Amino acid sequence: MTQDVLNRAPDDQVQALDSDGEIVDPDLIPDLSDEALVSMYRDMRFARRFDERMISLQRQGRLGTYSSLAGQEGSQIGSTYALADEDTIFYQYREHGALVARGLPWEYVLYWMGHEAGNAALGDVNVFPLNISIGAHLPHAVGWSWAAKKKGDERAAVVHFGDGATSEGDFHEAMNFAGVFETPTVFFCNNNQWAISVPRERQTASQTLAQKADAYGFDGVQVDGMDPLATYSVTEAARERAVGADGAEQEPIFIEAVQYRFGAHTTADDPDVYRDDAEVEEWRERDPLDRMEAFLRNCNLLDDGKIDVMDDTIDERLGEIIDNAEAHAADPTDLFADVYAESTPNIDEQREYFEALRERHGDDALLESE
Repeated sequence: MTQDVLNRAPDDQVQALDSDGEIVDPDLIPDLSDEALVSMYRDMRFARRFDERMISLQRQGRLGTYSSLAGQEGSQIGSTYALADEDTIFYQYREHGALVARGLPWEYVLYWMGHEAGNAALGDVNVFPLNISIGAHLPHAVGWSWAAKKKGDERAAVVHFGDGATSEGDFHEAMNFAGVFETPTVFFCNNNQWAISVPRERQTASQTLAQKADAYGFDGVQVDGMDPLATYSVTEAARERAVGADGAEQEPIFIEAVQYRFGAHTTADDPDVYRDDAEVEEWRERDPLDRMEAFLRNCNLLDDGKIDVMDDTIDERLGEIIDNAEAHAADPTDLFADVYAESTPNIDEQREYFEALRERHGDDALLESE
């Protein structure tokens, strides 16, 4: 994909497929094999099913609070497919689809069950640990990419965050540093219209979020985030610019992926309080799965039989992931393991006291609610 896709006004939204899966711009259809296109759809379908299973587990008390991705599969899968394996992803807490595109280590589910080991496994697929505090990971991504530039590595940092993060100081500090030092950073804003209960128009008076990059000396581009092919093409071009492909200067770029969160902010949220069902249904007409499926059917790459095989494979894989996670034997002393890189006397004292309590009363007694 040429850099032309990036050289447009921030409000000139990039789109390859319309909501019915029809091609609106042939130049934006990425040069991918048939197998890769079908694989992209399979991962989107896996991500949606993963989301449904995680919410079900949470409702059964088998998982902690969980953040749904439904509606955002196109941006997460499309953008990750456009990266090199050695590029590093920094994400907020909703981009489960990016991990699906990286193979989804089964240990990831452990994090949502309360085990920090689930975060540690992400390093094997070049993904930084999940971040809960809004926007705090953006300076980390810029720091990593600056280090990569200094080392001469042709690697990019792709940092995901929501529209609400653009109201945080960390966002502006990261953007400013990236612009000044021309770091190979792709800022990927998942604008899903709601920062919990705060709508997009209450976040900023800017016409678009993409135009915020202008203040920091680099380009911003807006893409239809529910169009996986457009998202792929934009991210591919952004990645090339970030790493300085073909001898060009390295520079950061900002992508605003316009999309919608179908479900609640998390399983602890009730979106019916702050948004209308009619709005949700309107956005559901743009469902990225339906759009990609229609495109593949039109290309004679997908049919009902192939989808049935996909679903069987997906359910089998999900079953294995959940079984592995629930079979994990937790060690309560892990609570003290990662407070500091090296333990301190205070932490040692607390751990010893905790272990004494376990020995004296037994774990069952300590787990009683009364």
